[in-house]
Amino acid sequence: MKTCGLTKLDTWDTPLGSLKVDKDTTNKLFGTGNFIWNTKSVDEDEHSLEMQLPYIAKVAEKKLLDISIVPIMVGSLSVDLEELYGKILAPYFDDPENFFVISSDFCHWGERFGYTRYENKEVPIYKYIEELDRKGMKIIESGDPVQFSKYLKETKNTICGRCPIAVMLWITKNSQFKYNISSIYYEQSSKVIRSSDSSVSYGVLSFTKED
Repeated sequence: MKTCGLTKLDTWDTPLGSLKVDKDTTNKLFGTGNFIWNTKSVDEDEHSLEMQLPYIAKVAEKKLLDISIVPIMVGSLSVDLEELYGKILAPYFDDPENFFVISSDFCHWGERFGYTRYENKEVPIYKYIEELDRKGMKIIESGDPVQFSKYLKETKNTICGRCPIAVMLWITKNSQFKYNISSIYYEQSSKVIRSSDSSVSYGVLSFTKED
């Protein structure tokens, strides 16, 4: 998919309760002419959103009836489209009533992922992976989508949510406010020692409006 998709569903169910979709906002976004409607089967197969919704439902469990969601599936976008969607979504991000959640893993390292970059032989592989990921996180913290794009071209790091991350950076670029972007947490599924090993990395960053 080379664009961004919206859901036609009215609600998304989680084990902790149902989350209703903000139909007015999804219709307005579709009206820009830059989004497509996902089919029900596409929505049901999308695992990133499936993983995030129970957490959102848990955090908002006392206000489930008072909130609504706008699920957006971000496809494999060109840099120009990343910038375009950033401009479209920036006014929504500036609205203090809205909260954005971007889902992505970081490096998928190993032969089964087709990625075995290892340039600093002075440290164990897992340490090199962390260096690689933290370099990317540092660039995200800078808020510069152009530098993030250059980093991806240089390293080919297998960050599966690289496009939504880039869109988020363009959102902050087009915002009327300034945001502080901070790394909160980093972890790997396992510590890669041998070239036959594999791991997936996870990073958490926050975007907070400056006073």
